[in-house]
Amino acid sequence: MALPTTRLGGLTVSAQGLGCMGMSQHYGPADWDESITTIRRALDLGVTFLDTANGYGAGHNEVLVGRAVHGRRDGVQLSTKFGMDVSEGKPWRGRGHPRYVRQACADSLVRLGVEHIDLYFMHRPPEDVEIEETVGAMSELVQQGKVRFLGLSQVDESQLRRAHAVHPITAVQSEYALWTRDPEALAPAMRELGVGLVPYSPLGRGFLTGTVDPATLGPNDFRRGRDRWVGEAAQANARIVARASVVAERLGVTPAQVALAWVHAQSSRLGIPVVPIPGTKRVQWLEQNVAALDVTLGAADLAELDPLAELTVGARS
Repeated sequence: MALPTTRLGGLTVSAQGLGCMGMSQHYGPADWDESITTIRRALDLGVTFLDTANGYGAGHNEVLVGRAVHGRRDGVQLSTKFGMDVSEGKPWRGRGHPRYVRQACADSLVRLGVEHIDLYFMHRPPEDVEIEETVGAMSELVQQGKVRFLGLSQVDESQLRRAHAVHPITAVQSEYALWTRDPEALAPAMRELGVGLVPYSPLGRGFLTGTVDPATLGPNDFRRGRDRWVGEAAQANARIVARASVVAERLGVTPAQVALAWVHAQSSRLGIPVVPIPGTKRVQWLEQNVAALDVTLGAADLAELDPLAELTVGARS
């Protein structure tokens, strides 16, 4: 099966990707077999853009993704990241020293079981060196054939421009959803430089689906206690889901599909490629997410959805 594709710079990817983080951490127990099945079902559906990171599950996620795509590598665009280091058992810190970058890439290639990474992201701006030094090391990886294209995550305009001056940046990965619009401030610079947006958590870590009750989250679920998920904030943010549900009912789809369709629709408004990577470890939700590509939001629908970010209560997590 083939899905529409989108160009992120010189890299062609499926118009919707799959975020794999939750298969290894944060959202309750991991299930290796179920996750492998979900990734392979994604490939069958035409979702060929897979996103992981060296820090997800302390390397577990890259191994998982690598095993899932074994034998199908040529039809997959692999995205992984480096830079959120927790190796010292302390809260993460942004690392970008060239020696670390080279080693991180080498380790990721081994865990993934591949010869090159299609899109290599700096997970967070470095705290130990200037960003130019980090991107310089990333550029060397491109020259060596270990990486094809470069990306950044959670950067501001100055950092993007400084990085792009060292080596062309293909994409920026940031949280972007009905209730989180931060990347829009960066869109003019991204448009000028030819950089695409890869939104993570386009479903608000499940909140915007209307199917997750914050009160029933498991003890190991990292959403417990997050600002938008508790108390009065959660009650206030439920208004966003309720408004999206009205649009969903009118269109005969789910609130999750409306939330995803809204993200897809922002490409034309922002003037940049937008390729969301909703995460799931279950085939049921994967198939629902992919079906959102067939949802067309009219002008009236967008007029109802666009202001919903103003209702958001609580800091994003």
